Amino acid sequence: MATPLRVRVGDLFRATRIRLDITQHELARAGGLTRAYISAVELGHANPTIDVVERIARALGLDLEVAAQQPAMIGTRQRDIVHARCSAHVQRRLQAHGFECLREVEITQGRSHGWIDLMAFDRGTGTLFVIEVKTTLDDIGAAERQLAWYERVGPDLVRSRGWRVRHVRAWLLILASEEVEGSIRTNRQVLRVAFPVRAVAMRRLLGPALPAGTGPEATGRGLALIDPSSRRRDWLLASRLDGRRGLAPFRDYADGAARWREAVGPGAKPQNARLP
Repeated sequence: MATPLRVRVGDLFRATRIRLDITQHELARAGGLTRAYISAVELGHANPTIDVVERIARALGLDLEVAAQQPAMIGTRQRDIVHARCSAHVQRRLQAHGFECLREVEITQGRSHGWIDLMAFDRGTGTLFVIEVKTTLDDIGAAERQLAWYERVGPDLVRSRGWRVRHVRAWLLILASEEVEGSIRTNRQVLRVAFPVRAVAMRRLLGPALPAGTGPEATGRGLALIDPSSRRRDWLLASRLDGRRGLAPFRDYADGAARWREAVGPGAKPQNARLP
């Protein structure tokens, strides 16, 4: 565990006072405090206010600066209308397949903090799907790190729900747009290694329980596209590199946002949208 800040400040004050050959009585008088309180601060037993810390520091000729390091944010939560629509679409589809689902699962581990967009569990096979939903594909490395973390912590997060996890699958599902198609084409070699399982194989994993050795035991992270406005049965869509023909249903993220903002009307608040 990290040393408490009050202990580190006390050590600094004591070392500085000794180096300057100042007694606790002299320091207390200069800071308008008691000798007993100075002793408690140096030992880390007191919890001085910022004002008191500044007074002692001035008496010792110290210039103090406060530096704060933000926790590592992995999988920061999106609240825009497009992401909300995509996430809700995936949840509905998985529930239609008989999966139990959790959305926006918060996780904290050490200094890392983030949210899993969706967790889905198939009790028949004991398979836990940890799913990251994206509206664009800007940082493949970040997506890999997110899913690797989710794979590690996912089973522990759902144990209290009685989900007995035997297999973990990690999927990256992205809005089907021409913008994303361009990113997939540009990064096809990296994606081939990072996400070897694609839409057709992913659909099979959502089917009825399969005999041992033919189902969830297949390894590799999955990547597919989604169209939240579509009602087609095969909702996990292949990219053009994976065999799909024709243009994507959206030009880019902005196209999707414009369509759904128009659909919900001017009074909507897309940053908090939880659309069906």
